Amino acid sequence: MALLKDKVVLVNGGSQGVGAAIARASAREGAKVVITGRRPGPGEALVAELGGDALYVRADLSDAEQAKASVAATVDAYGRVDCLVNSAGLTARGTLLDTTPELFDAHIAVNLKGPFFAMQAAVADMLAREAPGTVVNIITSSAHGGQPFLAPYVAAKAGLAGLTRNAAHAHRWDRIRINGLNIGWTATEGEDATQRAFHGAEDGWLAEASAKLPMGKLGQPDEIADFVVLLLSDRSGVVTGSVIDWDQNVLGGLD
Repeated sequence: MALLKDKVVLVNGGSQGVGAAIARASAREGAKVVITGRRPGPGEALVAELGGDALYVRADLSDAEQAKASVAATVDAYGRVDCLVNSAGLTARGTLLDTTPELFDAHIAVNLKGPFFAMQAAVADMLAREAPGTVVNIITSSAHGGQPFLAPYVAAKAGLAGLTRNAAHAHRWDRIRINGLNIGWTATEGEDATQRAFHGAEDGWLAEASAKLPMGKLGQPDEIADFVVLLLSDRSGVVTGSVIDWDQNVLGGLD
């Protein structure tokens, strides 16, 4: 359907996992895609896969200046940014009792500060051109409370959920739509590494975990990507300020 035909889409944290799936889906739907990430290898490989109008920009989204620079690089390359996706994330474990100030700051930097300043720069570009635009923030279902071992992650992502609503309200009259997606447990390369590093998972953990879930699988990055593309596109209509639970667990449901 070419939902993003001729749009310029910046996917921060787009070199792997959910971000890479969003980049692929955006390109498939006709967009010029810019992806960022800290490691050139995966980013450049994805750009080569996408071909055509795709660009990789090396950026550490924990640095506010680099977050803003990702937008500047997109504008330099394509003249504007129509759509921004903030998908970079840090999920390192920490409880209320064992989280260090350094770990807390790292979560805030990646999961909240980076998206804040990327949004600041992207919205400023849209306003300067008096043009509409869309933003989608990848948040987490854990923002509702989450597990005890995700304390700093939850703190930062809950902040991003609030920021999403605040910015959407502030810029609705500018026709800039800003929404968020509270994704649940998702099967990505990063999740595999996390399960092995923090939870002692071994080969076969994914199949075992999937069998215990209502839909028989973890969330899939390509499914999330299709939903994000819809939110970025005009097909999602006037929706703004929505933080949507994209999960198979029902908030408030009890067994």
